[in-house]
Amino acid sequence: MRVTDALSRVFAALADPTRRDMVARLSEGDATVSRLAEPYRMTLQAVYKHLRVLEEAGLVSRPSGPQPRTVRLEAHALELVDTWIERHRDRVERRYRRLDAVLAEMDGDENGQDHGDEHRSRPERAGDQDES
Repeated sequence: MRVTDALSRVFAALADPTRRDMVARLSEGDATVSRLAEPYRMTLQAVYKHLRVLEEAGLVSRPSGPQPRTVRLEAHALELVDTWIERHRDRVERRYRRLDAVLAEMDGDENGQDHGDEHRSRPERAGDQDES
């Protein structure tokens, strides 16, 4: 599967727990590849493969130059994820607020306002049963 858009590349890169751990560690500060590889039971070549995926997703950068090269976390890719999540979180929260308003209106109807038989025949919601 070839991922072409930036957000999909970021999510694909973060799908792997080792790469997520590398991103978490780099959020605390830049590190050399050998330092970044220390906690993992894998070859340095495997670490470089993970870094290449993170780099292609725009999550990290490794400036060219003399060894040892430092790996740096790039905030822009994380901002893409944050923006996407916030947009969807806002939509879900708006839906829940509308649901809360409807439920509050229904509770108001049940607490003394008589609107005929329309609410009396309604099935009970979970949690409305008498616990006696």
